[in-house]
Amino acid sequence: MQENKYLGILGIPRRGGLGYGRRGAAPIIVVAALTWASGAAASTDKPIHVFTGTAAGAYPTRNMIFDAAGNLYGTTFKGGADDYGVVFKLKPNRNGTWTESVLHSFAGADGANPAAGLVFDAAGDLYGTTAFGGADGVGTIFELKPNPNGTWAESVLYSFTGGADGREPSAGLIFDAAGNLYGTTLEGGTIGYGVVFKLAPNADGTWTESVLHSFTDADGGFPQAGLIFDTAGNLYGTTLEGGGLAGSYGVVFKLAPNPDGTWTESVLHSFGGPDGGQVDAGLIFDAVGNVYGTTSDGGSTVCPGGCGVVFKLAPNRGGTWTESVLHSFIGTDGEGPAAGLIFDAAGNLYGTTNLGGPHGDGVVFKLMPTLRGWTERVILSFGGLGSNPLASVIFDSAGNLYGTTSSGRNNNGLVFEITP
Repeated sequence: MQENKYLGILGIPRRGGLGYGRRGAAPIIVVAALTWASGAAASTDKPIHVFTGTAAGAYPTRNMIFDAAGNLYGTTFKGGADDYGVVFKLKPNRNGTWTESVLHSFAGADGANPAAGLVFDAAGDLYGTTAFGGADGVGTIFELKPNPNGTWAESVLYSFTGGADGREPSAGLIFDAAGNLYGTTLEGGTIGYGVVFKLAPNADGTWTESVLHSFTDADGGFPQAGLIFDTAGNLYGTTLEGGGLAGSYGVVFKLAPNPDGTWTESVLHSFGGPDGGQVDAGLIFDAVGNVYGTTSDGGSTVCPGGCGVVFKLAPNRGGTWTESVLHSFIGTDGEGPAAGLIFDAAGNLYGTTNLGGPHGDGVVFKLMPTLRGWTERVILSFGGLGSNPLASVIFDSAGNLYGTTSSGRNNNGLVFEITP
């Protein structure tokens, strides 16, 4: 196991010096002479909230979510009353501005440094993970319940011990139909390469964690991203490293449930470098069952270690899967995608890169399917005010895109809007 590496001052554990904390380029590095810069004349973009690094939060690193009323929710890795991060809400105002409120400020014992996004349950409660903190300092799963007076009450559903149950959960959670939660931990497990876990609610209000799979490196190592279900109840995910190929470039895996309650893991694809390497982000399905994702390295060798790729995995009749590279970044059009993808109604893909672009501070990109493959277009280039996005973008009901940057000039990250 390689030595822990950290993402600038954020403290996010990384492996191998690749991905968004790679090549010595920490995301907090900014170029003061640069300004917010659009990459598309047909759209407008603006920051809607700038984090100050105080009690209101600092360094948002993962995806936001909307509620039914159009409010945005997310987390910051740092900031808050004790500098352990916060859960925040952004409410849109009639004049086009947004107002931030802190729903919870972590104190350490109740969790520290959330490195993932949030998920709602049917009752409107929020659930998430913290990479550190809790009873043993190696991460928690938490719930936030809204109170009638507008405040939110946090409770720790599970505190990781750092052993076989996992440690340092750096990804968000998903629900199944029965109300169980599923996620991954970056480390821990039987031999330390991370786990896939399930958290099941009990009748008395407590929750029980069980490990569905403990990685061995040969079948993947250090899962940093969350999971997705298919219609048959199988789980899919990615790992940063492992897979058995020279270079340990990471895998896409599947977990299938067995009648006795166990789960069987299979590796759908092991990355080799030219086809991608080091998978920081999770996956999405299209309507016919193909899987799409990004790798932060591999692909074009214009960048040391590769600039990263967007890939597709198509299922074959025999149970195997075929990978194809839809786009290989070359630096000027983006470098080091650390976040996943989303589709629009027309079948176009959208995502972000942490580095690259005209100013080197990352981009928002669009991939459009054509008869000859996929064509990439940069729709926003970051340059100073906001820089180094680690999260993907999301759509609102009107087709506007929203996302975060982890840092920026004279700030500690921001939330932005792109209007077509």
